[in-house]
Amino acid sequence: MTHNDAPGLPAAGFGELPAVDFPELRWRSAGPGDLDAWAALIARTAAAEQPVWFERRADLEQIMESRNNPVGRNTVLGLDADGVPRAYARLTKNKDGAKAHGFCAVDPHWQRRGAGSALLSWLEARTRQRFAEDAGARQNNAGRGSTGPVPRLRIFIEQKQQHQCALLQESGYGVVRYYNEMHRPLSAPLPEAPLDHGLELVPMDPGLSEAVRLAHNQVFADHWGSEPRDEEAWGFVINDPLARPDLSAVVLAGNTGEVVGYQLASHDPDTAVTRGFTEGYTDLLGVRREYRGRGIAQALLADAMRRFAAAGMDKASLDVDSENPTGAMALYRKMGYVPVNTSLAWDKVL
Repeated sequence: MTHNDAPGLPAAGFGELPAVDFPELRWRSAGPGDLDAWAALIARTAAAEQPVWFERRADLEQIMESRNNPVGRNTVLGLDADGVPRAYARLTKNKDGAKAHGFCAVDPHWQRRGAGSALLSWLEARTRQRFAEDAGARQNNAGRGSTGPVPRLRIFIEQKQQHQCALLQESGYGVVRYYNEMHRPLSAPLPEAPLDHGLELVPMDPGLSEAVRLAHNQVFADHWGSEPRDEEAWGFVINDPLARPDLSAVVLAGNTGEVVGYQLASHDPDTAVTRGFTEGYTDLLGVRREYRGRGIAQALLADAMRRFAAAGMDKASLDVDSENPTGAMALYRKMGYVPVNTSLAWDKVL
């Protein structure tokens, strides 16, 4: 699908999608033929705004394959007169979930013209539609009266992105959570954290993926904002282009082989250029509730540090909810991690 022959926003039998109120650009949904231009738009924006992480082409390829959030109904691209994407928005939502997540970017040369506000309005309108679609499906399956949660849109922004934070505040959003990026230099002595007798640490293996998914859903059931990950959502984690199973590990109960803890890591080689150092990043760390207090998280982090250091990396990195109910912030500080950056979760109830 090219920019010139692509259709407008599709209805796909579910009702017409919202329009974007910014006539300076031509709007339509994204398609496979847009991957390079879409990734280039995000890269241009990232070069100006310097976020810690942003989507690359390989990430967009994964997004194109989503069944739960098909791009034909959950993305918009704004094209200039030459067919070059200058702005985009994307929405994701779990079926029957209590919130939707919004993502958007505007080309640096097109900012301060109202495109960001128009994209925010589109995300809000599409969020209302997604909740209505889920409610309709529930009523078909369960009969009248099954309405579900009130629509809520959540957007994550780094605290340093002041103009985006100002737009969200002016648009009626409020900060509901703070997340801290933390670093631990690997040049310092690495901690020793042996496991209890009866527990075994093994490398992450594809054959363990489903057991780790089920363990993760149990571990995060009491975490704010967390929703169970189905097979597709878990596939985005396991098959992430930056995922490094060789830097990841799982703790098993020796008598049953049950997954009781896990550390899933990734590595972005571009950080050596954009941030001036190399890092191993812990995407997910969890311990089953009945096994907490036995030093499993410490053992997994210590193992991760050794794996990262052996791979020649400078730092171990992770993100943590500042109000994590397990006391993770204190644990990370004890292991030598220090906060270096803050992200904000902004919510608006629609």
